[in-house]
Amino acid sequence: MIINTNRLKVIACTPEFLSTISPESYEIGDHVREHVAELQNDATQLGWGVWFVMDKETNTIVGDIGFKGKPSSDLTVEIGYGIISAAQNKGYATEAVGALIEWAFATGKVKKIIAECLHDNLASIKVLERLGMKKNGQEGDLMQWEMSEVNGEPNKK
Repeated sequence: MIINTNRLKVIACTPEFLSTISPESYEIGDHVREHVAELQNDATQLGWGVWFVMDKETNTIVGDIGFKGKPSSDLTVEIGYGIISAAQNKGYATEAVGALIEWAFATGKVKKIIAECLHDNLASIKVLERLGMKKNGQEGDLMQWEMSEVNGEPNKK
């Protein structure tokens, strides 16, 4: 599964794709390995875990984003993201996460997307605000955000 944007390819993590990534080109985190293990036990996890963000121009991975599991019974998913420091401040997170949000709502399996970030992570706060997510609370240092679907479209009000 691949989502194309203007500058990026957002590629769902599979064991096959993961095997093409050299350790020198991108540091694979534990969350990626855990997702691949889950996929091998449950193929329906595809799309609901890690996706790699690849710069089309350089054909390099600049980060990974994704959901923290399949939609819940109330059709909610949590999204997370990380862009390598060399690729930050270029709008990649906003572009990639926005595309993944559109994909999730288009599946018909999601009515609400949530996210959280540290209260002092100004870059993540700006990404979530640009995407139209709304702050809906804070627990300790973590701010909670959400976006709901209304009539088949993301509700950015």
